[in-house]
Amino acid sequence: MAAVRTYVHPEPEEIELARVLFALSEPLRLAMVRKLAAEGEVDSIELGPDLPRSTLTHHTSLLRESGVVFVRAEGRKCMITLRGEDLAQRFPGLVETVLAGYLAETELARDPDGEDGIR
Repeated sequence: MAAVRTYVHPEPEEIELARVLFALSEPLRLAMVRKLAAEGEVDSIELGPDLPRSTLTHHTSLLRESGVVFVRAEGRKCMITLRGEDLAQRFPGLVETVLAGYLAETELARDPDGEDGIR
């Protein structure tokens, strides 16, 4: 029987604003958090299906270590959940505000025809 993978997560009171903001400052990680906020728990592969495994692991580890996500092993899968309640308790409104800004920025980058591009 294979050993069960375990992951270290900061306790809610150990989550630091600077680390959360750094984790959310990278567009790829921000897109991952947006997906988690919209869909709930997902397999890590769904967060970056076109990414090399090492890149995906790097970004999900950074999100986990900063306290933004919770990671658990489920067989061969790596299931990831946004720590929305913990983050809301520590920094009320932060995730919602960052995601709203991200969505607004994404909309500004779309042209009137709905095609990607800068206006």
